[in-house]
Amino acid sequence: MGAGVLKEIREAWSAWLDESRIRLARPDALLPLATLGLLTGLLAGGVIVLFRLFVEGAQDGILPGDGPENFEALPGWARVLLPVLAALLLAALFRWFAKGVHMLGVARVMERMAYHQGECTWRAFLLQFFGAALAIIGGHSVGREGPHIFLGAASGSLLGQHLSLPHNVVRALVGCGTAAGIAASFNTPLAGVVFALEVVMMEYSVASFIPVILAAVSATTLSRVVLGSQSAFAWPDMHMGPLHELAIVLVLGITAGVASALFIQAVKLVAHHSRDLPIWWRMPLAGLLVGAIGWHIPEVMGIGYDSVDLATRGSYAIAMLALLMTGKLIATSLCIGLGVPGGVIGPALFIGTMLGALVAELAAMTPFGLEGHVGFFALLGMGAMMSGSLQAPLAALTAMLELTDNPEIILPGMLAVVAAGITSKELFGKDSLFVTMLQANGLDYTASPVFQALRRIGVAGVMNRSFSRVHQHVSREMARDILDQAPAYLLIDAERSQSVLMPAVELAKFIETPGIDAREKGEEDIDLLSIPAERYDIEAIDLQANLQEAWMAFEKGSAEALLVRRMTAPGIYRIYGILTRDTVERSYRA
Repeated sequence: MGAGVLKEIREAWSAWLDESRIRLARPDALLPLATLGLLTGLLAGGVIVLFRLFVEGAQDGILPGDGPENFEALPGWARVLLPVLAALLLAALFRWFAKGVHMLGVARVMERMAYHQGECTWRAFLLQFFGAALAIIGGHSVGREGPHIFLGAASGSLLGQHLSLPHNVVRALVGCGTAAGIAASFNTPLAGVVFALEVVMMEYSVASFIPVILAAVSATTLSRVVLGSQSAFAWPDMHMGPLHELAIVLVLGITAGVASALFIQAVKLVAHHSRDLPIWWRMPLAGLLVGAIGWHIPEVMGIGYDSVDLATRGSYAIAMLALLMTGKLIATSLCIGLGVPGGVIGPALFIGTMLGALVAELAAMTPFGLEGHVGFFALLGMGAMMSGSLQAPLAALTAMLELTDNPEIILPGMLAVVAAGITSKELFGKDSLFVTMLQANGLDYTASPVFQALRRIGVAGVMNRSFSRVHQHVSREMARDILDQAPAYLLIDAERSQSVLMPAVELAKFIETPGIDAREKGEEDIDLLSIPAERYDIEAIDLQANLQEAWMAFEKGSAEALLVRRMTAPGIYRIYGILTRDTVERSYRA
């Protein structure tokens, strides 16, 4: 009795999951998507909190003093040895565990979205977690935000895969995890939402907004509970000067665009000239080079947020600001170009801060002087550099507003991010750092609007579930019984070939056609493959697939219809519905 009850429960649970998957395949499944977004945010937030505790705890045990990332307090030999040791551990990690996974961070998320429907792997997740932790602890010039984004995105992806959810939902959960990554990094939930929609998902709809917002909120809440509610940066009180200082803002934006183009080009050159070198040799090389730079400029080691705080307070002289900006740009270009598994967002913010403070200090030396606070321009430089190097102006502007809670930043911020983005993209022809890294790895990243629309809908959401599975030979009585069920299609199990699909109306027309004798009409068996009728060659597609995958299947093969199915046991498939090319085209037009 107990075993029978358990079997019924399992069957009911399986049936409920199947219906839920079919519902989620539709683009308007808002409530279940919102629930999954909330769950993804909690999961991603937990992973990111664990990552930060691991990294910061290790740094507290290794570095002297009480301040975070106090690499400056290390003796010169230790500033060389630490990144080299970390690089050797990274080389071993990639040599024996990577199995071909060499690109991580935001670029990896974009690659999985463009070519693999957002499906991430446990191997890449573990590589990112421990690889980025080693790089940051070891003082490599990389950020934590890129790893946070990947870990968040991978958390959502792995959750979707574990539940065998449709690919359109897996992609949505990757966006939710991306937003959670940014939100938990900076305590900026709105910036996380905008970044996820602007850079990773590249769509703006209610169905995408709501789960992403809930993910950002839940991840930020969890982060604040564990790590506190303080912002990633401590900004001094500041305000915008007179309107004529917008000219300085414009100069800063253009200069940040030039710096962004230089940054992107430097990463591209290093990646191009080192791509034939095995990654387990590139890691030690990166460690040696960063150690050599860190010997002279320890401030560029690690994430460098302590140096950012000092720059916003006007604590650095002009020469020091120029040195830190240049050193960070070179060190980060070497690390990222050589494949160190860290992020580029943090270094871009560091470079932009130094640039903004430098422009402000130079402006103060002119006859016109400067009334605005140096920190105000440092913040604008941060946002402008983020816009120019990442091609994410809305996310940059939103981050500046959330980090300072100062609406005065909006007007000059808009000018700075637009000027930087246009300069980098239009004047120098540079794509974002993420796209550049994809191209350096031999991937031609594109974002087709047609494919974007098709990816939002799962095949299960539009398939025709009205079909009957029949044998090739049926009696007239059996044929009438089948037609009484009013199926749209007949899936014919052929005796000597693969199955064939036929519209049920073709059988009805054959039976009811006047002038055909009883034998032909089916007093004896009807051969469904011999009667005059329209029939379709078919191929199979998984229940998890989206309409882009269905479209690609039609384009690559000769099939005229697809059987939507899912493996329920090894070698056993359940067929859920029929998908035709016309259905895909109608869904896109709608």
